Amino acid sequence: MAGSKTRGRGGGGVSRSKSSARWLARQRRDPYTRKATAEGRVSRAHFKLEEIDRRCRLLRPGMRVLELGAAPGGWTRYVEERIRGGMLVACDFRAISAGPDTQVVEGAVGDPDVDAEIARLLDDQPVELVLSDMSPNISGIRTVDQALSMELAELAEDCADRWLKPGGRLVIKIFQGEGVEAWIPKVRKKYDKVRLLKPKASRSDSREVYVVAEGFRRSRA
Repeated sequence: MAGSKTRGRGGGGVSRSKSSARWLARQRRDPYTRKATAEGRVSRAHFKLEEIDRRCRLLRPGMRVLELGAAPGGWTRYVEERIRGGMLVACDFRAISAGPDTQVVEGAVGDPDVDAEIARLLDDQPVELVLSDMSPNISGIRTVDQALSMELAELAEDCADRWLKPGGRLVIKIFQGEGVEAWIPKVRKKYDKVRLLKPKASRSDSREVYVVAEGFRRSRA
């Protein structure tokens, strides 16, 4: 799963094999997967960020960007194309397809050593955009998966609190469900504008949506 932070629980067996087979069959049918392959993109996630960028005008040359849950690199490669002359720090515990100018941090954001490395690479200077495509490894237990998803959303929010410059923007993938209604108002208190977008490349049967928060107001506390 693109941008996953949480490690899998292992296992296997018949149910896992059937689930994998269904996923592969759906991938083969998916038009955005076929388009990504035809265009040489790392993943179909490219088209999600492309649409969000087009609608919200997120990226421009020379920007400083922090990307969380960057593997396998679909967003990373798109950002690199859009911020020529800027700086991108991309973090994930899995391998990321990235260009030579991108600063890659291996590990899970939130771990002290990983956060320290991000701070070092940023030279304690703020970024203009924080992107998070982090997702939990899906267990199939909806309440558990939703709770993990909200933990990752809050983690991305905390990273923005730490590294985002005043007036900056934050994009976070979430899954609609328990906890979202309580979390969104908390985000609205920190940003001038908050909206939810579902790109066309997000599957219609998925609860996946993206929170786009603009105009960060850094606390004076």
